Amino acid sequence: MDVYQISCDLKPGVRDHQFVEALNGYLGALKAGGKIEGWRLLRRKLGLGMPGLGEFQILIETRDLAQLDAAFVAASTRNEPVEGAHYGVNSLVVNFQAALYRDFPDGHRVPGGERF
Repeated sequence: MDVYQISCDLKPGVRDHQFVEALNGYLGALKAGGKIEGWRLLRRKLGLGMPGLGEFQILIETRDLAQLDAAFVAASTRNEPVEGAHYGVNSLVVNFQAALYRDFPDGHRVPGGERF
């Protein structure tokens, strides 16, 4: 499983429930269309968090990079309805950062063959 991690903060004046509704619309549609396997929204608790990361973390799960690429292709078409849903999320946030992770160890890895 690959996990596309997004960190962000809300723009001033944006209510948290607006953000949740927008994410449900956008990522829910990607999931319903088979472009992603699932997603989670996490919020910083008790003010604890790594410096520089936003208050919110969005974890988007895909089977592999091919599925993630299909999700990016869907978003990059800039056609409706995906463009409106994508804008509906992006227009609410600041301090966007993204990262890509995978489950580890890889299921196909053969231990002991490393030469480094």
